[in-house]
Amino acid sequence: MYKNLSKTDRVILILNNILLVMLVLCVLVPLIYVVLGSFTQPNVLLNNGLTLNPADWTLQGYKKVFTDSQMLIGFRNSIFYSVAFSFISVGLTLFAAYPLSREDFVGRKFFMMIFVITMFFGGGLIPTYLLVKNLNMLDTIWSILLPGAINVWNLILARTYFQGIPNELREAATVDGSNETQYFFKILLPLCKPIIAVLVLYQFVAQWNSYFDAMIYLNNTNLQPLQIVLRTILVQNQATSNMGTNAADTAQLQQIAQMIKYSSIVISSLPLMLMYPFFQKYFEKGIMVGSIKG
Repeated sequence: MYKNLSKTDRVILILNNILLVMLVLCVLVPLIYVVLGSFTQPNVLLNNGLTLNPADWTLQGYKKVFTDSQMLIGFRNSIFYSVAFSFISVGLTLFAAYPLSREDFVGRKFFMMIFVITMFFGGGLIPTYLLVKNLNMLDTIWSILLPGAINVWNLILARTYFQGIPNELREAATVDGSNETQYFFKILLPLCKPIIAVLVLYQFVAQWNSYFDAMIYLNNTNLQPLQIVLRTILVQNQATSNMGTNAADTAQLQQIAQMIKYSSIVISSLPLMLMYPFFQKYFEKGIMVGSIKG
């Protein structure tokens, strides 16, 4: 493997391999720890730590999580918010990126400058909160879906991808009698599957992991996403009230609190792990083309 390489190249390659192994271990070790912790019996986990003995494993943590109505509501809300937010965000991004990619669009540099300024300067939390309040979006799903719908970095990626598509394609479509709407939906978008997949994955993951907006704008527990419930378990170190109803249950919950944390983390990560393989074939192509050209 290293025969045809110089001594310096061999040293660099060995160091790179060592670094990659360390990075993989940094990802795998916590992941394995959390998965094993979610199956380990509470008393064993508390007294002896993790174990590879199947006799010490249990599904008690997952049963507690799946029987908690607030966890199920949060999971349902997170799925809805992530899917709806991805659809709205990617749609608006593509609609904005297409005219900005056209050289004949008057004022495109000015509008692009306005978008870029928002990447570095924002109104802050209080003005944003007052704006959401004045728009009567407090304690509604729109406070989660609309304020952050446009991501300027994603807009730049989509605009750059559009610029990489030959203008001759649009000219040929115009000669064949196609208008701008038909060209955009029937010709351009089918060619943009890689960048669309990248944007959907970015926005889905961002919304799935988001909790701050929900914590600020939502008071109704039936509208809160899964991350708010997880924050209660992970940050405040307590289980939700639906997981126990009396003093005996409270004492039991203290014993299995750690296991419930691990089970909740595993369950909350499943949608992302299941989603990624379907987007993997588009991911590398989309991100590379969208970031190199232009």
